[in-house]
Amino acid sequence: MAHPAVAVLERHLYLYRRLWKASVFSFFILPFLFLVSIGLGVGGYVGDIDGVSYLGWIAPGVLASTAFQIAVNESTYGVLSDFEWVGGLHTMRTTRVSVKDMVAGWLMYVLFVLTIAVLAFLVVTLLFGAVHSPWAVLAPLVCCLVAVSAAAPTTAFSASIRNDGYFELLTRFGVIPATLFAGVFFPVGDLPDGFRQLAYASPLWHGVELSRASFLGTAPAWPPLAHAGYLLLWAAAGWIWAARAFRRRLGN
Repeated sequence: MAHPAVAVLERHLYLYRRLWKASVFSFFILPFLFLVSIGLGVGGYVGDIDGVSYLGWIAPGVLASTAFQIAVNESTYGVLSDFEWVGGLHTMRTTRVSVKDMVAGWLMYVLFVLTIAVLAFLVVTLLFGAVHSPWAVLAPLVCCLVAVSAAAPTTAFSASIRNDGYFELLTRFGVIPATLFAGVFFPVGDLPDGFRQLAYASPLWHGVELSRASFLGTAPAWPPLAHAGYLLLWAAAGWIWAARAFRRRLGN
């Protein structure tokens, strides 16, 4: 038998075989439509930001935002359904798969799906000429950090609830504000002081800064290790919360 965490990953990948064609298609078409409508359409009115075309400026932010949203979306119904309706996690618990293996296998699955989306996005941005630095090769790593920092706490949240109505609250008060005010579409410096501090607290802002730095070859607002460390802090806290939530839900 493979390592239990790898076995959990294999199980999720087996189920993903039913969906991969539709998801891969969306991974290409959605960034294309977004960059055309916002990057070129709105960009025609906005002009340059910091000497960079609006398309080139928002592309890395949209990439980080995409990683953030994929991680959250995958970790909502995917986790709740395995507890509440499918019962897959309860079945795993009757084997030698531990709670840590369940969490690790799930997060590896999220990173697998995310990697496909990120590579597709990079292909689209290259076609649009929105990559201005060879450091863009680090963008997938940045997106993985963003994804884990979002997926781990979302997984814990999903394991802690029994009603999917809470996901609407998560989207309305978490995902949407983070996407709008984390520097994806306009500089965070344009926000009032109070809102600016909230933006700095969001893991997405740190991902946007690292992603933009890699695409443009510029220095981020904070030292790169500080941004990465903050994302890892969110991931570690989410991991601990998820492990505890899984244990409570599984009754041990």
